[in-house]
Amino acid sequence: MTLRSQLLKGVLEGCILAVIEKEPVYGYELSKKLQEAGLLDVSEGTIYPVLLRLQKNGLIRGKMQPSESGPNRKYYYLTKEGEEALQLIAEEWEKISKPVQHLMNRRGNDD
Repeated sequence: MTLRSQLLKGVLEGCILAVIEKEPVYGYELSKKLQEAGLLDVSEGTIYPVLLRLQKNGLIRGKMQPSESGPNRKYYYLTKEGEEALQLIAEEWEKISKPVQHLMNRRGNDD
C-alpha cells in the first residue's frame, strides 16, 4: 500500500460523508464525485466496503430507487448520526490539517 493510499484511507469516510451530505448519491456517482474533487485513486471497489461500514454503523442509510437509465440504484443518505459524525470529523480535520500544513510549509526554512 502506498503512502498516499494509507493517508486517503484515514480520511475517506469523512470525504464520503461530505459528498452524501450535499445530496443522496449512488455508488458509481459517488466514485465520480470523489474523483472530480481530485481523489483520483478512489474507485468503486474502494468505496463500497466503506459504504457498507458506514451503513452498518448507522451513519448512512441506503434506499433502492428507480433509475431513468436502467435498473434500480441504491442511493445513500446521511442519517442524523452521520451528520453528527461528519461535524466531528470536520472539527478534528481542522485541528490536524492546519498544523500539518504549517509544518510542511516550513520545510527547508531555518526558523
